[in-house]
Amino acid sequence: MAAPDVLQRLRLPVFGAPMFIVSGLELVIAQCRAGVLGAFPALNARPAEQLDEWLWRLRESLSEADAPYAVNLIVHGTNKRLEQDLALVVKHKAPVVITSLGARREVCEAVHSYGGLVFHDVTTTAFAHKAVEKGADGLVLVAAGAGGHGGRVSPFALVQETRAWFSGPIALAGAIAHGRSIRAARVMGADFAYIGTPFIAAAEANASAEYKEEVLASFSSDIVYTDLFSGILGNYLAGSIKRAGYDPDNLPPRLGAVDVDNGVKVWRDIWAAGQGVGGVRELETAAAMTARWMREYEAAR
Repeated sequence: MAAPDVLQRLRLPVFGAPMFIVSGLELVIAQCRAGVLGAFPALNARPAEQLDEWLWRLRESLSEADAPYAVNLIVHGTNKRLEQDLALVVKHKAPVVITSLGARREVCEAVHSYGGLVFHDVTTTAFAHKAVEKGADGLVLVAAGAGGHGGRVSPFALVQETRAWFSGPIALAGAIAHGRSIRAARVMGADFAYIGTPFIAAAEANASAEYKEEVLASFSSDIVYTDLFSGILGNYLAGSIKRAGYDPDNLPPRLGAVDVDNGVKVWRDIWAAGQGVGGVRELETAAAMTARWMREYEAAR
């Protein structure tokens, strides 16, 4: 399908995935200037008042020549900041909002009130149906192999089953780390590739040097899929699990959230990454990374 007007400003059909802690203002601005949608979780702006400052800076830093940005809102009832963050999103008219962990009609209506777009991330077609019923304009299909809270379903199956009934815009997540993979996502029926793990190694990413080094040194065999650390199944780097005092090959039963006996915190100490990590071999700027993908994408076309 033809992309909504604001998304036609992308020079490459890519959404930068909003990553907790990692996706800061510097990375988002670099992504947008490079021609891909930059996104960040609202919860990365701390304290909550800082979100207002971040949104002002985005408006001042980006022009119509740049790609748009997106704000990721966790819409689950446990997010006590949702109402405050949503009010700021509306105030600044964020062009795209990506919602996670439960679809909410009132959130979609608030974003639609000023002409914004809502994408909702899902791991199954059942959740996709619910998101569209609640008013989502587009879907992020989080397939097997995606970093963080990745799904179990093959991208081939997930896109195929969704396209059978949904004609709106789709972004596909799951082990995408090369221009060929971006092209493959389009061939399968997605409109955009949704990429996170490679951007952890971007010069502008708010990730520790150790986290970036772990990404550069890892392969798909170093990814562990478990619900131990957050209560939701996700993909994490085995090296970080070992350093936290756990055996990646013999993890204990789920605790709900690790922070109980040894001070370990998910995201800060247990590092997320997807199965595409083996395609990330060097530290580079977001602009250089995107330019390389553009060349690879064109060659694949």
